[in-house]
Amino acid sequence: MNARGRPAPPPPEGEHALTFRWSDLPTVTSDLAGTGGRIRAEPADFDVREIPAYLPEGRGSHTFVRVEKVGLTTRDLVNILVAAGVPDRSIGVAGLKDKHARTEQWLSLPNAHAAAVAALAAAEGVEVLEESRHRNKLGIGHLRGNRFTVRVRDVGAGAEARARAVLAALVERGAPNYVGPQRFGRFGRNAVDGYREVHGETVPGGPRLRRFFVAALQSQLFNALLAERVRDGRYATVVTGDWARKHDTGGTFEVIDAALEAPRAQALAISATLPLYGSRVRVSSAEAGAAEAALLERFGLRWEQFRSRRGDRRITRLTGLEASVVGEPDALTISFTLPRGSYATTFVREIMKVEVDAPLDAASGVDG
Repeated sequence: MNARGRPAPPPPEGEHALTFRWSDLPTVTSDLAGTGGRIRAEPADFDVREIPAYLPEGRGSHTFVRVEKVGLTTRDLVNILVAAGVPDRSIGVAGLKDKHARTEQWLSLPNAHAAAVAALAAAEGVEVLEESRHRNKLGIGHLRGNRFTVRVRDVGAGAEARARAVLAALVERGAPNYVGPQRFGRFGRNAVDGYREVHGETVPGGPRLRRFFVAALQSQLFNALLAERVRDGRYATVVTGDWARKHDTGGTFEVIDAALEAPRAQALAISATLPLYGSRVRVSSAEAGAAEAALLERFGLRWEQFRSRRGDRRITRLTGLEASVVGEPDALTISFTLPRGSYATTFVREIMKVEVDAPLDAASGVDG
């Protein structure tokens, strides 16, 4: 690795390979027509409701607040509480919610600062729906998932039938768990800064921002690995050396005999996982390990460069989506449930076949 502060070597395939582009991520329903249309014409068109892992007990040292917000990020809510005197680190959230949406989520703060809830209630675009108490601080990941209701406007004739066909296929095949464009920044280039960071180049921003850049790089590599599996037919199965996950229990195991496990993968009982490279992620062996090593080499990276990150394994397919569609003149309403850490944009893109929330093109300054 370069000494800290030295420029990183150029990526072997250029910075474009590290830039998020929908065109690099094949759909798994490419055999079916999309609905077209557009989303987020107004915030209420993209409605997100948190599904908590647990509800507050009504007593304890932390105040839990359920809020609905419009036109604000989760960080905006935290900043309101900080301005009201709540220490930043004592504020808890289970997940981060979109700004350009109508969203509902829980926050927590110490009872000693419970009066600051009034600042939330007074903020424009925020409605406090419920207040209770619990014994622990809310933490990232303390949720089962999110329920989405997305309105797609300006669709053509036959859009409802096309949407239903795609939904049926996704139930049968599983939806691809790509990391969506929100992770990659306004121009889709956060992974470029992550590449510079792991090579030792000084990247502007504090530690939190630099960690976010590396997370974007991890996500870009995951997306590239998953895209390869979609293209070459490994999406619906497992290969020797994969670390597969059981959809019912979440248990993970190494695939020793791919032929033996293939029927379970075809039945959506298990799916392969792919690495978000880091110190806690075990290196895959055999065919799966060779593919992961080849990808790192292609991007001019080494596993050791991610040792400062804990890392994880992310499942390749999503099941149990509880999806439905309702048609109306020139519009559709699609409702579905996703587990925490998954992106509604990747799911809706399968149905619409358009570049949902595409990052701005740095050259043109318009949606790409």
